[in-house]
Amino acid sequence: MRDDTLSRTLLDWYDRHGRTLPWRAPPGALLAGKTLDPYRIWLSEVMCQQTTVAAVKGYFQRFTERWPTVADLAAAPDAAVMAEWAGLGYYARARNLLKCAREVVARHGGRFPGSKAELLTLPGIGPYTAAAIASIAFDERATVVDGNVERVITRLRKLETPLPVARPEIARLAEAITPAHRPGDYAQAVMDLGATICTPRNPACGICPWMEPCAARAEGIQTTLPRKLPKTAKPVREGTLWLARRADGLWLVEDRPDKGLLGGMWGWPGSPWDGGGGTEPLRADWQVAGEVRHTFSHFHLILTVLTATVPPGANPERGSFRPVTGRELPTVMRKAFELAVPGTA
Repeated sequence: MRDDTLSRTLLDWYDRHGRTLPWRAPPGALLAGKTLDPYRIWLSEVMCQQTTVAAVKGYFQRFTERWPTVADLAAAPDAAVMAEWAGLGYYARARNLLKCAREVVARHGGRFPGSKAELLTLPGIGPYTAAAIASIAFDERATVVDGNVERVITRLRKLETPLPVARPEIARLAEAITPAHRPGDYAQAVMDLGATICTPRNPACGICPWMEPCAARAEGIQTTLPRKLPKTAKPVREGTLWLARRADGLWLVEDRPDKGLLGGMWGWPGSPWDGGGGTEPLRADWQVAGEVRHTFSHFHLILTVLTATVPPGANPERGSFRPVTGRELPTVMRKAFELAVPGTA
């Protein structure tokens, strides 16, 4: 099947079956003269990176209610944004979110630039996000390639070269199919196809609009693709967290450095994650509450949790006593909170 026929077939399917999402306009909105808000598209794309759509919906709603424009977000305190982001993970995204919003306001008068090339100059915007904004908001013929698109194209063209080696070829093939007409709708259509039909396991080939031209389905190997190079085992890191609660109910927390994992977030005072003992933040009768385990993208983490109750006059060497509900903490810190006070985080 020709590339232009593939794109037309997929757009016809999208017009009938496209997902309804809080940040998405109906199919054909640009053709109908509707202006789409690149801020909402950008925010949703950043949130959806390495996170499920179902998990993002609530966060997106809260963000856009609290900061309805990019200028509102740019003016927000860092701590408020990081607290709202807590639970979405990969906190560098939240830090770049603020940097990007402030640059859009400072350099572009609060308006997102309208081309992929210009969007790529903004902090935290890579090729995929730039292509998504350019195509969906500004109708530029820009090709999106995320994990869903990689899977769809790999199966459609029966690419048996493993990822990540196959990525340049996938990008070339995806670009060839991307139409000049309705490129934004096409971008959302191919992402929807991967998310709802051409899924990693048990793809619904019988109702796929690309069933007939799919080379992998024709040979019955669609569930084996895409292939990937063997993963290396993740290392294990260890550390300690100290959870001190004052008699008046306040907890000892500290602001983590802006750079690095969980940068800019509140956290419990802790040791380096190198297995060393570290230095307790204040003198107290520390008791072992147990351990929490968490997996980051490149390593597994095991943290021993120590707890203590201290008097109101306790003077910590680091951090300060503040009210804590748990929602403002990153996931691994919430796990420790839940261990110390079950049912609170």
